[in-house]
Amino acid sequence: MAVATGVNGEMEGVRDMKQPEPRDTGGQSSRSSGDRVNRRLKYLSLAVLVVQNASLILSIRYARTLPGERFFSTTAVVMAEILKGVTCILLMLLQKRGNVKELSLFLYDSIIVQYMDTLKLAVPSLIYTLQNNLQYVAISNLPAATFQVTYQLKILTTALFSVLLLRKSLSRLQWGSLVILFAGVAIVQAEQSGGKESVAASGQSYIVGLVAVAVSCLSSGFAGVYFERILKGSSASVWLRNVQLGIFGTALGLLAMWQQDGAAVAEHGFFFGYTPLVWCVIFNQAFGGLLVAVVVKYADNILKGFATSLSILVSTAVSVHLFGFHVDLPFALGAGLVIGAVYLYSLPRTPEPLPSSSVPLSSHKETFLPKLNSKQKGS
Repeated sequence: MAVATGVNGEMEGVRDMKQPEPRDTGGQSSRSSGDRVNRRLKYLSLAVLVVQNASLILSIRYARTLPGERFFSTTAVVMAEILKGVTCILLMLLQKRGNVKELSLFLYDSIIVQYMDTLKLAVPSLIYTLQNNLQYVAISNLPAATFQVTYQLKILTTALFSVLLLRKSLSRLQWGSLVILFAGVAIVQAEQSGGKESVAASGQSYIVGLVAVAVSCLSSGFAGVYFERILKGSSASVWLRNVQLGIFGTALGLLAMWQQDGAAVAEHGFFFGYTPLVWCVIFNQAFGGLLVAVVVKYADNILKGFATSLSILVSTAVSVHLFGFHVDLPFALGAGLVIGAVYLYSLPRTPEPLPSSSVPLSSHKETFLPKLNSKQKGS
């Protein structure tokens, strides 16, 4: 380190000699402030995940059980796909700094020219469209709390498809948590009979809701793993993939709408029965998934497990107050098992310690040799 001469030079030399100390202090303070910001972001992520998970199910249940004109759930699925696709296009436009021509050429090349890559999204898009329609059927026929608990079976189906398709390995704790999860859902379903929620809606069938949520969990697990496999095998962004999904989702949603409610939509109109609450449901469904994808960036698996558990509790509490849902001992036991299983499954895997004999002693010494040499050179 060079030290300047003279009075000013001595002061500069003293500042240079003392420079590492305040730099370390500043580093510690910046790290501590960064930790505080990360903690706040994690807590904010937790709140957003809880609100999104619980509000979507509760709002759909409330909108579908209100007396009066019922909106067509098939049109709601189509509108959610359109809004999601438009949102992703706007996000990509921001990435292109507002250059519409560049974005248009990029979309044309990615979607039209590379059409074989786009066609890969047809399968998960078909499954997601089926899943979204089945969610409306399930929530319309099941109590919100029962649906929330039963829908956690998607963790089981996702894990099984991950093992089969992605060759992932699960720890013993994760396998055990899946068994607990299945047991908890089984206890809830064994006790529920469909008559424990006093609502003024008619035409509800507990069996139909149960089959719908079961098929939805199965399709959710397969579609999620299939989509993950596509993302890992390509350099395309998540926003582009969601645009491709939205194209197929909108087309398939319109086909499902025409087949199921075509005559009624032609008679009453596409937006029949739409209220501000219905629009809130559609916006929540469209932006909820994108918002969660961004929020999870600041969260971890444990936090996601907490969010799912808290959303079950929130859905149950609101269902008791809003829908007259009755919480008995078997439901509480089953829901408790599901919450515990979700938390255990989200715990990070601890790497198995290597045997001491497999790590030679010389390797430990070699890792410290460069530091010793650098210190010797500096002394």
